[in-house]
Amino acid sequence: MANSRFGVTAIKNCPPVFLAPALFPYRQTPKFFSTSSPVSQRTTRRKHARHPNRGVSALRRTGLRHPVEMDKFPLPTPVLDPEKRSKVAVDEKHGLWDFFRLDKKALSTPEETAAFGRPWVVEELRHKSWEDLHSLWWTCCKERNLLATQAYERERLKAGYGDAELMDRNRAVRQTQKAIKHALTERYYAFEDARRVAVADPEVDLEAEPGTQAYIPVYSDEAALEPDYPVARRGSSPEELSRMDN
Repeated sequence: MANSRFGVTAIKNCPPVFLAPALFPYRQTPKFFSTSSPVSQRTTRRKHARHPNRGVSALRRTGLRHPVEMDKFPLPTPVLDPEKRSKVAVDEKHGLWDFFRLDKKALSTPEETAAFGRPWVVEELRHKSWEDLHSLWWTCCKERNLLATQAYERERLKAGYGDAELMDRNRAVRQTQKAIKHALTERYYAFEDARRVAVADPEVDLEAEPGTQAYIPVYSDEAALEPDYPVARRGSSPEELSRMDN
């Protein structure tokens, strides 16, 4: 028997001690990840809930929720037979054909790439005109573009051949371009030297008008000349000089 102020309770009517947690469960207050209550609150409707692509997954191969307009039209069937394909008209003189050989093949054989002559030297280019050097320069540029196209295609296909021959040909083209720049540099220096001499020469008029004589010789001994002998002056026209000779 056990006495208490609430009355007498029999010990034999009490449940076992190990059943106490089941009779009086402990209620733990749930703790949120965020300490701020507005952030931790769960919203039922978010802004992206109405997105048209919601639920579409490329990994799970879930298609679109609604059919699109393209589904109403049949997809084109590829034409596998080359004879049935439509012919596309291509200009034979198009500028992009300069990136290929005359046979229009993407790659050349090593024998074809190695068939080239020696590069131009400076001694040969000194006798060429400006138009010839200009044409030769752009011919070298086209050749380098062609070689770069073949090098890219050979790397893409992993051909494994023709690299040494291509590098030798490209080196010869670059040596020609270097010789062209050398020849033009010599002409530029010669022109600058001649211009400086003309500026210091009193008999040369660099500001002469077109059609007039730029070089007028000046006689130092004027007493030796006859009184009525016509003397050429600076800026005289060719007609006046011809009348003086007569």
